[in-house]
Amino acid sequence: MAGYTTTTPDWAVSNQSAVMSGIEGIKDTTVGNINPEYTAGNFKPRKKNLTEDEIVEGVSNCDRTVLSRAITLIESNNPQHFAKAQRVLQRLLPRTGKALRVGITGVPGAGKSTLIEAFGNMLCDAGHKVAVLAVDPTSSITKGSILGDKTRMGTLSRRVEAFIRPSPAGGTLGGVARKSRETMLMCEAAGYDVILIETVGVGQSETIVRSMVDFFMLVVLTGAGDDLQGIKKGIMELADAIVVNKADGDNLVKAKVTRGEYERMIEFIRPATEGWPTHAYLASAIEKTGLEELWQVVQVFKKLTTESGVFQKRRDSQLLDWMYAMIDEHLHNLFFGDAVINGRMPEIKDAVLGGVISPTQAVAELVKIFDVKRAAEKKVDLFNA
Repeated sequence: MAGYTTTTPDWAVSNQSAVMSGIEGIKDTTVGNINPEYTAGNFKPRKKNLTEDEIVEGVSNCDRTVLSRAITLIESNNPQHFAKAQRVLQRLLPRTGKALRVGITGVPGAGKSTLIEAFGNMLCDAGHKVAVLAVDPTSSITKGSILGDKTRMGTLSRRVEAFIRPSPAGGTLGGVARKSRETMLMCEAAGYDVILIETVGVGQSETIVRSMVDFFMLVVLTGAGDDLQGIKKGIMELADAIVVNKADGDNLVKAKVTRGEYERMIEFIRPATEGWPTHAYLASAIEKTGLEELWQVVQVFKKLTTESGVFQKRRDSQLLDWMYAMIDEHLHNLFFGDAVINGRMPEIKDAVLGGVISPTQAVAELVKIFDVKRAAEKKVDLFNA
């Protein structure tokens, strides 16, 4: 062929493939290196930016590509992206609120991701559309996240009825904040009727996820005494169900013993949901046992709490908590983004460190010179960039 030559190295075994030299051959469409659609003129480059109308339409039609890009917009720290994401979310709000939200947490190694995949596959087989929001820890040193949950859920990620979105914690408390809440709403707007949220599994992330979901599940391993060393009583008080995972094979007997131990412990803990008794259950993600029972428990929970009014009461409380958290965040950003405050801050810091004034006096001084109206004028409006 013209444009390049092939040579066989001296060390090559007979009938070995030849080595190609030169770069012209790479441009030869006969070797299949170029997309035929491109050469035929049918290739359409990906748009750099979608309009608000395109995002709303794509999410409403459950276009997973558009949904992914909409979530990326939510996760962006660009002020203009923030404003655009809020406008899109506002238009999609009427489509939200219909999904059942389930939070899942547990000690490292409890098999949360494997259990979620098995649970998600079962729900998809039953005709549900499942969205999994997995928040990965962000390194405090490199600021990076592995985002490996989608890899661990290989079977579920290939199903058209499922959508998996790993997101970095980003250093926020527990890795779950405004962005995770809005991502959840975006998935609901796309038509997913079951939202599974996996926590980072460290610190107070469980408390934040509890404030986002309807049903909260704690995944544990056999050996309750050892596990409880890593699980605070406060976390157990948040759980609507405790799942003893890996209850299979030689571990089944231990799992049954562990279940009994947790049942006895629960008697001394206040229920997480008014009118709902928390219990421990056995499950095996490998043998797919106990999953249908768990789903039945979740459905009974929704039925009973809906009839008692607790379900809607919790949803309303969560919305108000979200609003209060946003007020705190917005005022925090206004305060530390104010030029006058930043100008006085070094002097105030030195005075505190030098023992000239107390931290309380420093705060009083800074608040006195802070002008909310002045600071707000420097900020991008929430809905109009």
